Amino acid sequence: MIEQKNTTVLIVPGLRDHVEQHWQTLLAARLSKVKTVPPLESDKLSLTARVAAIQSTIETIDGPIIVVAHSAGTLMMVHWAQCHAANIQGALLAVPPDFSVPMPVGYPTVQQLAKNDWLPVPTHRLTFRSIVTTSENDPLAAFDQVVAMANNWGSELVHLGKVGHLNSASGYGDWPQADALIQRLIDGS
Repeated sequence: MIEQKNTTVLIVPGLRDHVEQHWQTLLAARLSKVKTVPPLESDKLSLTARVAAIQSTIETIDGPIIVVAHSAGTLMMVHWAQCHAANIQGALLAVPPDFSVPMPVGYPTVQQLAKNDWLPVPTHRLTFRSIVTTSENDPLAAFDQVVAMANNWGSELVHLGKVGHLNSASGYGDWPQADALIQRLIDGS
């Protein structure tokens, strides 16, 4: 169980938004102080709209924030951090994708992502503490590319082994290790 103190956890889902049995959804259900960035009704691929939704949600939170972002949500937060500031105590950035290379069938193309302002991915150091998790067999990002992103952002890197994209398609519903990583960010350890 996470001891949140006065910290609110902000859930930032990826492009597929809210998935019922996703670890972020299950995490949100058991937290006492949590906000989730709502799904977009239109312009679902627009990074600008997604960053605005993050900012709108953050504006409703009093006190320190721990961000828990997955997949494209990690990139949304990195883009958000380039033009906004808030009382972010830390961020868990789980398995960021590499949008500079073609994605599997069913995902946006590199051209669609570029047209919607996802590229280039910012390489500036984040102003808040962050933990980036990576997988050896993530179909959306090569291990070395995620290591490079973590280094650019000044993030601690946590290697998860072979966990795919850490989503339902990879066999994940609940992800208990997230609790420990979030607690580390809350405790500042």
